Amino acid sequence: MKFLWLLLCTLLSIGVAAPLKTDAQIRDQQKALKQLEKDLAKKREQLMLLETEEKSVLNTLSLLDQNLSQTREYVLMLSSNEALVAAAVQRLSIELDSLDQKIKKQQEAMKKRIRTLYIQGRHGEGEELYRLLQQKENPERQLYFVRRLLSEDKMLVDNLASSLKERAQKKATEAEHLKSLQSLRSKKASEEKTFITQIESQNEMLSMLKRDKNLQKKVLDEFERNQKTMILLIKRLEEKRKKELVEAKRIAEEKKKKTKKTKEEKSITKKTSPSLALEKVLIGPKTKPMEGAIISNYGLQEHPVLHIMTRNLGVEIRGRRGGKVKAAAKGKVVMASEIDGRGPSIIIEHEGGFYSVYGHLNSIRVQEGDEVLNGEEIGEVGDIASLNGFKLYFQVSQGTQTIDPLQWLNEK
Repeated sequence: MKFLWLLLCTLLSIGVAAPLKTDAQIRDQQKALKQLEKDLAKKREQLMLLETEEKSVLNTLSLLDQNLSQTREYVLMLSSNEALVAAAVQRLSIELDSLDQKIKKQQEAMKKRIRTLYIQGRHGEGEELYRLLQQKENPERQLYFVRRLLSEDKMLVDNLASSLKERAQKKATEAEHLKSLQSLRSKKASEEKTFITQIESQNEMLSMLKRDKNLQKKVLDEFERNQKTMILLIKRLEEKRKKELVEAKRIAEEKKKKTKKTKEEKSITKKTSPSLALEKVLIGPKTKPMEGAIISNYGLQEHPVLHIMTRNLGVEIRGRRGGKVKAAAKGKVVMASEIDGRGPSIIIEHEGGFYSVYGHLNSIRVQEGDEVLNGEEIGEVGDIASLNGFKLYFQVSQGTQTIDPLQWLNEK
């Protein structure tokens, strides 16, 4: 008997677990949908402002691409949520059919009991109770049968009431899911039209760029301006590093003058000299900052979106939403902020005057002044200021001179 009871409980728990899991998935996706709707509304508002003002062509193209990417993601999420809700409605329909059959049987049992009571009344039951109590059997067995006889009517009523309540709850949930399903399908149809319109707008602007020489010159000027901004930033950081190096040497020289020039003191000074530490070129192990295909190489090449010749100071690595960005080598974070043409970015200074740059980030996990290790997570890839979706801009400089990041990663 105990085994059968445990088996029944297990079967019931299995039957309930699946719907609960599906309902939780629906709630999680609805929450994600609302967040994506907010982000999408914000991006579209920014694009509308750009359309009413004379703004950067690269900024406009970047926002168009971001809107396109987020709309695509939104449509896919709507489809996924629609499938989950549709499956939940189908499951509820099957459960309701089964429950209706159960209620029908319970109602038939109630009718039968009512007919019996109408014909026989309670007299027959009284005699049955008296007979059970007069029998000289096990008292516990007698008590069991007495309780069973007395509670039979109550059990019939309670079971039927419980089934009817369960059915009402399931019908309410089904109605809610059907309403949600209708809303999801309506939104999906609307967003699919918006997606097509956005593709047409992007293609129209790129076609215009191919035809219009003045627009091409404007874009190239913007592109070069962004490149010069990046070079200037590295130049300032290098100047600051050299000043710190000179100051460290000055402090070291002053210490030498104040101390006795013994062999032991010279040995200690050699080991602890800040100037020598700063002049080290050894960097140590290196790590590719993010896994993904290289979509744009270092140097002079045709831009993959603009289709005009540009000089790339770094490389671009294809990413995906939520992708982690890692420090390519140990070093110190010397900048973590927005950079024109690169969006939210991080610059890390490495030993020997090397700098690595990480652009188009969605989020930054470090602060200026932080020491980071090789392969340590520093941010999340994004598509801000990007013209072609989620990607990481990765640049390496030795002093103020940019070098091929891929070759640098392979150097021992």
